[in-house]
Amino acid sequence: MYLTLLNGTGYIFDVDDCMDLRTKHRIMGALVGTANSRGWSTSEAALPLALTNYETQLLIDEGIAVLVSKVVDLSKQPDSAKLMAYKEEFDRRLLAQADALKAEKLRETKRHVDKILNGKRNKLLQQGKTAEAAQLYTDRIYDTDSLKYRVFHDLWKRGKYVTAGDAFGADFLVYPGDPLLYHASHIVIVQSTPAIRPLELIAKVRLSVIVNKRCVFAHATTAGNQIAYQTVAWSNPSK
Repeated sequence: MYLTLLNGTGYIFDVDDCMDLRTKHRIMGALVGTANSRGWSTSEAALPLALTNYETQLLIDEGIAVLVSKVVDLSKQPDSAKLMAYKEEFDRRLLAQADALKAEKLRETKRHVDKILNGKRNKLLQQGKTAEAAQLYTDRIYDTDSLKYRVFHDLWKRGKYVTAGDAFGADFLVYPGDPLLYHASHIVIVQSTPAIRPLELIAKVRLSVIVNKRCVFAHATTAGNQIAYQTVAWSNPSK
């Protein structure tokens, strides 16, 4: 599977790849395309699927996908081989047309050859499977040593469905199943240490109660090589 890197973000343009990520690998992403002429809306979004940096990095680390950047290939002038291949394809199509259209098509193509080639380049941006026009991007998208990424990776390895939790004042949301079918069950707060400040504890637990979810604090173990979790629930002694 190929991810297309655009402005530092990994995108999926193929609907089958999008469904594979959701059903086989529990990677949700977010649809950011425009579905109709009225403009973008959260209820009518379409492909491409934008991935967070930690989702992109996880797919690379797990060998599920490779990231390609086409900036270099698309910004340079086509070489003679590509021009020849384009001309051969163009000639083949001309032969399939009626004689009356050949001369007109040839004139129109020569007149707009620059626009046609630019259009071809733009189309390649949406074809992550065109390996010959893509260059593998080997730099890290997200710091794999960061605690936030390690927590995301650990939850994913445990079989959880995980998405960004910014809208709920958390680092991540955890779902018991596909988010299309289930509401999030937990909010996850990433802590640099096991110690939780009292005000932070009260604020996050109250927030979890308001949104009807369990609050989980995640931190690295003392040895630093594993992730530990603390689930905190709000209780009312008067009840």
